[in-house]
Amino acid sequence: AAAALALLLPTTVGQLGAIALGAVVGLGFMRDDGAAAKGALPLVVGRRVALTALALFFLLLVGLPFLANIAGSQAVRLVDAFYRAGSLVFGGGHVVLPLLQAQVVPPGWVSNDVFLAGYGAAQAVPGPLFTFSAYLGAVMGPKPNGVAGAVICLLAIFFPSFLLVIGTLPFWEELRRRPSARAALKGVNAAVVGILLAAFYNPVWTAAILKPQDFALAVADFLLLFRWETPPWLVVLFSALVGAAFSL
Repeated sequence: AAAALALLLPTTVGQLGAIALGAVVGLGFMRDDGAAAKGALPLVVGRRVALTALALFFLLLVGLPFLANIAGSQAVRLVDAFYRAGSLVFGGGHVVLPLLQAQVVPPGWVSNDVFLAGYGAAQAVPGPLFTFSAYLGAVMGPKPNGVAGAVICLLAIFFPSFLLVIGTLPFWEELRRRPSARAALKGVNAAVVGILLAAFYNPVWTAAILKPQDFALAVADFLLLFRWETPPWLVVLFSALVGAAFSL
């Protein structure tokens, strides 16, 4: 159900709706195991600091689009686009793909082929998928690009996460001790799986699997990864070589 909702509404509204649906289902049908969260969080954040971080988070989320329109600067547009993508993604790194694609492909900053090629390369290296933003900033057509574009996009997409962590820590400590909250979170965790499935289908599957040989290569890659446990970087290299052979 979460995957269907995220596909029918391929925007932040769909993701938020799927997560809200999961929370409601978890609250109504999933029993809490009774094991309350033990121990305090290692990092203590005061409520005043937390509220300041939350206020800054929403101020930037609302204010950056206006600033980007007024200033007319490509650097500000980059900060706005990647800050918004980092702010509105829920459920894991792969869910950011549709949001990033909507920000950089339609304006012509990056072509769809270059976007998907970078996503494939990102799977070959360790680290969070948000680092994919550095690649996008580096390969963009309009300036700032290169190293400057990579740094701007990387900082912009990670900054909202830092603000949200700081802003929610004092309240999370109290929330996680409530049985109803833990039951709702079980439903949210299940909904996130559906959102990830939707992100895999669109934009990855719809843009990459276009011909029978594409499907055959995807099956071969799956077997290499899960049956023979081939390192991801080798699978990406193998796919690139086979793709080049297909184009001859």
